[in-house]
Amino acid sequence: MEIINNWKIILLLCLTLGLAPYFPEPHILGKLKWISGGATGMGPMDWFDVLLHGFPFVLLIRILVLKALKR
Repeated sequence: MEIINNWKIILLLCLTLGLAPYFPEPHILGKLKWISGGATGMGPMDWFDVLLHGFPFVLLIRILVLKALKR
């Protein structure tokens, strides 16, 4: 399980899977705007998409919290 504790790989995942596609705006930002607007019309595929694109950021936050608590 060393791979989920490697911050370089997690950062690479955030920059690739987390933000893809990049244009016209990162996909996860569009989904988060949709959710904050009430999530009307979102189907199961859209929620899975949020989970897929958001998971690298969850791992990054996890690493940051663990490093902060280690100090």
